[in-house]
Amino acid sequence: METESEPYVRLATLRQLHQVVAELNTARSLADTLQTVVDGIVRGLGYELACVNLVRPDGDLVVAAFAGDPAAEALITGRVGSRPSWERRLAMGEDWDGLRFIPHTEGWVLIEDDVPQWHTDGPDPRFEDEWHPEDRLYAPMYATGGELLGVISVDRPRNGRRPGAWGREALQMYAFQAAIAISNARLRANMQRALVRLEREQQALRASEESFRQAFEYAPSGMAIAEMGGDQHGRLLRTNDALCRLLGRPASVLRRYSFSDLVHPEDIGTLLRTSAEGGRAELRLGRRDGTYVWVSLRNSVVADAADGPRFLLTHVEDIEERKRHELQLAHRASHDSLTGLPNSAELRSRLGARLCRRPQSVRATAVEALDAAFETRPEAGGAGEHGFRPDGHDGSDYGYPAAGAGAGAGAGAGTGAAAGSGAAPGTDPFEFSGAFTSHADGPYDHHVHIVAPATDVDDGTKGLAVLFCDLDGFKSINDRFGHHTGDAVLIEVARRLTTCVRDGDTVARLGGDEFVVLADGLGAADAADLAVRLRNAIIPPIRVDGRAVRVGASFGIGWASCGMSADEVLRSADQRMYIEKRSRSKAHRRAG
Repeated sequence: METESEPYVRLATLRQLHQVVAELNTARSLADTLQTVVDGIVRGLGYELACVNLVRPDGDLVVAAFAGDPAAEALITGRVGSRPSWERRLAMGEDWDGLRFIPHTEGWVLIEDDVPQWHTDGPDPRFEDEWHPEDRLYAPMYATGGELLGVISVDRPRNGRRPGAWGREALQMYAFQAAIAISNARLRANMQRALVRLEREQQALRASEESFRQAFEYAPSGMAIAEMGGDQHGRLLRTNDALCRLLGRPASVLRRYSFSDLVHPEDIGTLLRTSAEGGRAELRLGRRDGTYVWVSLRNSVVADAADGPRFLLTHVEDIEERKRHELQLAHRASHDSLTGLPNSAELRSRLGARLCRRPQSVRATAVEALDAAFETRPEAGGAGEHGFRPDGHDGSDYGYPAAGAGAGAGAGAGTGAAAGSGAAPGTDPFEFSGAFTSHADGPYDHHVHIVAPATDVDDGTKGLAVLFCDLDGFKSINDRFGHHTGDAVLIEVARRLTTCVRDGDTVARLGGDEFVVLADGLGAADAADLAVRLRNAIIPPIRVDGRAVRVGASFGIGWASCGMSADEVLRSADQRMYIEKRSRSKAHRRAG
């Protein structure tokens, strides 16, 4: 009876197989195709469970579709099995005409691998070809070139038996058709993605100008497009509203400028170093009202087309507030918190910046410096027959002063002593000026040597005076009236000292009741007069909380000179202050 019905069973199976294969070719997407594959196995091939493990781009296989059991589908769909584990399974299985079967008697070695699997409980087989719950049957799917596309796994045949020859052939045929359908679905998906991508690129290309315009115009920070290369390099072609508001200039006016026209003169070098792709700089740009604003510039290069002209796109961010905060922090680090004067570290920095390590010998008068300048002229015998130096130079390339400029230039700059320095008799006449002699080996840099004038006689030499001030009677005010009154006295003394010096002089607080004044371009008499003026400015009464208190001041005058360190200069002035303090009686210190 079974033999007579076998043709009818095969015919019914072929009809079902034909129907499910037809459905494979009508799926609209790759996901629909995969789900149709597993649904067709359950509906047309007589298995209760079916799964498609699809090869990913990295080679591993992911559970892409499942049918037959919602619980199992929720558990293993999307899980990944490694390629080596799958290759091991396909290699160890029995070859059923292209299918791979692993009986339950051998499957125990696969329990620990990472291939997703699902097993149902069931009774042990009662006869030889009965299906066991842990039997595994796989149908590999290959592309036309032999590449593995994925693996179909099936479980729980409805008749409870291992598939016979016809069932195996039907599953193999179905896997072959499924591979074709999956390949076609992938091809369609790739084509659809390519078409969608192309359409999007075309839409983006059509809308790029409008999108860029909106992003450019409505950006919250400044944006500008400038020409790159050619005679008009750097000229602003387009600016947005934020940049116009930041600089206080309309777009029509900004198109007449480049950033080099707007940048602060001190920042032009910074701009030139960063006017390239990826360049970033912090600098100041000029506003219409003549003020400057700190901005951060970031540059990028854009092209009008693939081979078209290139432009510089500049993003301008207002960092005025941050810079102000940074300057405040720097000011706090270098200035006294109570009086606002430069502190000890800042004083030493300013003093050390003026001093080099090598002292410079000087002539006694500025007239001798002028004479030294003319020693290189032909009539002085300092040069060759035609007024040239023996090495072929006439001195014009090294910035030598013209006749009459030696002493005047130095004195006008407040450094007459340095300008009046010259070589001693018998030395090289080309090292006549301290203005061109440095602490380095080369004699032609522009360091101006600091020299100390004689303190016993005013010979006209000017130098950098260092006045060390110590308040007299301040400790008693602190002890009697408290630190609040003492702080108020220090603040007022700092104000009085500051109002009595010139612009460019430095008044600093070393700490406690000690102050230092740096005044450049003074002679010995000038420094003594300044000390008297400062003392007279300090001694008038200071009113604090309705109470009048008075302090005196002792001044020591030191002189900075190249070859000395900042600490040595301050120590010298400090010692002179104590000599001056001891020379005055205690009764006269308060009165000055």
